[in-house]
Amino acid sequence: MSIYAKDTDPAFQAAGAKLGLEIWCVENQILVSVPKPSHGRFFSGSAYLVLSTILPKSGIPQHDIHYWTGKNANKVDSALASDKALELDAALGSCTVQYMELQGQETEKFLSYFKPCIIPIEGVYASQQTHLKSGTYKVTLLACKGDHVVHVKEVPFSRSSLNHNDVFILDTASKIFLFSGCNSSIQERAKALEVVQYIKENKHCGNCEVATVEDGKLVGDPDVGEFWSLFGGYAPIPQDSPSSVQKQSETPFVKLSWITTQGKLGPSRTDSLNKEMLETDKCYMLDCDSEIFVWMGRHTSVTERKTSISATEDFLRNQGRSAGTHVTSITEGLETAKFRSYFDNWPQTVELKLYEEGREKVAAMFKQQGYEVKELPDEEDIQPFIDCRGTLKVWRVDGDKVSHVPAPEQRKLFSGDCYILQYTYLGNERDENLFYAWLGGGSVMEDRRDALSHMNALVESSRGNPVVAQIMENKEPSQLFSILQTLIVFKGGMSQRYKQFVAEKCSADDTCDESKTALFRIQGTSPNNMQAIQVDTVSGSLNSSYCYILQTGTSVFTWIGNLASTRDHDLLDRMLELINPTCQAISVREGSESDIFWNALGGKSEYARGKEIKGYIEDPHLFMLSGIEADFKVQEIYNFTQDDLNTEDVLVLDCHIEIYVWIGSHSNIRSKQQALTLGLKFLETDVLVEGLSLETPIYVVSEGHEPPFFTRFFEWDQSKSNMHGNSFERKLAILKGKPQQLEAPVRNSWKAYSRETTPANLRSKSMSANGRTRSFSPASGASFPIIKSSNNLSSSTPIVRTLFRGSSLNGSPAESLASAGSPAADEKLFENVGTIQADGSEDDMNLLVYPYERLTVNSKDPETSIDITKREAYLSEEEFRMKFGMTKRDFYKLPKWKQNKQKMALHLF
Repeated sequence: MSIYAKDTDPAFQAAGAKLGLEIWCVENQILVSVPKPSHGRFFSGSAYLVLSTILPKSGIPQHDIHYWTGKNANKVDSALASDKALELDAALGSCTVQYMELQGQETEKFLSYFKPCIIPIEGVYASQQTHLKSGTYKVTLLACKGDHVVHVKEVPFSRSSLNHNDVFILDTASKIFLFSGCNSSIQERAKALEVVQYIKENKHCGNCEVATVEDGKLVGDPDVGEFWSLFGGYAPIPQDSPSSVQKQSETPFVKLSWITTQGKLGPSRTDSLNKEMLETDKCYMLDCDSEIFVWMGRHTSVTERKTSISATEDFLRNQGRSAGTHVTSITEGLETAKFRSYFDNWPQTVELKLYEEGREKVAAMFKQQGYEVKELPDEEDIQPFIDCRGTLKVWRVDGDKVSHVPAPEQRKLFSGDCYILQYTYLGNERDENLFYAWLGGGSVMEDRRDALSHMNALVESSRGNPVVAQIMENKEPSQLFSILQTLIVFKGGMSQRYKQFVAEKCSADDTCDESKTALFRIQGTSPNNMQAIQVDTVSGSLNSSYCYILQTGTSVFTWIGNLASTRDHDLLDRMLELINPTCQAISVREGSESDIFWNALGGKSEYARGKEIKGYIEDPHLFMLSGIEADFKVQEIYNFTQDDLNTEDVLVLDCHIEIYVWIGSHSNIRSKQQALTLGLKFLETDVLVEGLSLETPIYVVSEGHEPPFFTRFFEWDQSKSNMHGNSFERKLAILKGKPQQLEAPVRNSWKAYSRETTPANLRSKSMSANGRTRSFSPASGASFPIIKSSNNLSSSTPIVRTLFRGSSLNGSPAESLASAGSPAADEKLFENVGTIQADGSEDDMNLLVYPYERLTVNSKDPETSIDITKREAYLSEEEFRMKFGMTKRDFYKLPKWKQNKQKMALHLF
């Protein structure tokens, strides 16, 4: 809610109370509200104020203020917009971040509000606009830059405006031309097509032709000739001079200056910066060369803040800084990740849910005093996003060998070992595969590397594009717990390297067995998601929030913490039946322990007694990775949608408790292991300065094979992820209204193991794969954010949650692999693979026939109307048999990789 003051501008009444955008424009030196139909229409002679309000998955609404100044706006309006931004900040309780935006130099965050673009209009905004129809259509030339958000700038209608690096749009009365510079990227060209679509719909009411012209390719295309005729005929575009390209320093110069109340800059600090330098009653300027931050202490007045911003703007003018220098104003406590990254060891802050924390403390206090307190219902049972009736296989890694773990032992892992888990489940009418590399917390580094290598070999030898994940013990995602349903993690290990490591340390082997004393912490959310984790056998391992099982050589104790819930008690009983079903356990409540119990733990000592506070839900962030081989760079994509997943890119979806590396099918990443390495680099970078652990789970997802637990973060349209061609070709096909040719993914069809053979003690109910409630990982104590998608279900009809009555998580009987990726292993692993359907063999019979010479990728006279992903399909049967040595029908029965290999050899791929 807004906080109002007597001197607050009336235009800000109820500002920030609704989610989304609110826009004001300076008109006759007063602020007027811009109606929603005019959002995104900016006049170059005016100054605007834009307020963005979002509601995170947890916490209070967040506000960003942008004050935008057109290139022809007068200084009075510009200064007024800057002052009003601070006034609006004060009205909202000084809890906003403010950005200065200049026409043509806008931040990507600002442009992301107005997708696909903003095209400033000449003139001045008037609240009572009169639309006069001109007799002649004005021809305009626009320059477009940007891969995910596009900067659109009108340039003079002249051949000299064209260059080889950018994409240009020539808008005429009857036709829109897209000119792509030879040095522009595919992503830039695709993004410019979105601008073409925008212009076509908004300026031409959808009634005009669209033509594409490629720089440097002069063929007998009438569109090309028509384009150049508008410039008076063709002439070569001169090359850019090397001096015009400005080189940026790898390490930007950073300088912190105090701003006095008179607007003067105090002494600067260029040495190591830390948070303690920032005093709460002062304002500071952090000069980062291409970006400047104004930090305003909590105990500064609005007048002091206005003076600081004016001083910063004067500094920019006096220094002759580039118009592209961005200015961001931040109030103490609301520092952005970019700002914090310039300081050493900026302290991590934890936002507590005070209401819940207080309620739980009061309830615990009343319980300890003997009063019966009715607990509020616990968080709902975890609902998995995939079908949990699938088939599980587990292998233990021991150097260059992997050995199959029998079904009864698949839920018993050792922290000194590494494991590979393969889970096969029913997806969207076909079987899907998910591989996990589980790395024990006590495992040696060599075993971890081998586990990833073995998993990569298994994935490469499998057909299709399975999802892979690297997870560390104690950082497991809830997805894994839902698949296993029951998990027991023991101390110690079985691998030779672990045994050797223990021997070299001259320490006792703590591998758990029945003769040793062992303490297990019980955790989970339901019988379908419960774990017993062996912890150090000392009283300091106890925690009042949990229940424990203590097993000695002669007896078994169950310990119930005072803050444990009735759900925890139920899980304790169930786990006891699994760990030691024959022994009669001695139940112990916290506070009533015997000396025998404490002696088994080596004596009584202090342990955690407070209620564990669950981490608050983090909103996901999407990042593009570039400079993959050498100069690793990360760029955030704001207000992301599925359309931001460009097929040429590698992106990371950061969900804080886990990350997803998404690989576009046209990117230069070819192996899952390489993608996992990129995920680790991203964790090391910690772009958001959020304290990401290097043990955060990493998923690798391939384009066209996205699982539901990834697509839930988007409004997902499955057809978009299965289209042919690069991003430019896809957008062009949609723009020209051609039928969207979808590429039917060829996947292996795994034969499900008979559920009747599943041992009765392993069967348990599982929730529907379409469950859409919140889930969280007991290990990390944080929750998954759920973004509902209207397109990720197979039917638009609401689906009622159902319980699966059976579960077949047992692996294949008596199976063993000598080494991952070997021919024998692959044959054994894939003996149940079904027949792959021919790829479009029926449709191919209706295609036109062209000679081989016109279909190759290096053809001198290429046929342009074909589907370039199926060049071979246009060959006649006779020529196809001559080139490939087989019929088309036999060819399409081959695995996809074999098809592609033969096509590459014949220059058809």
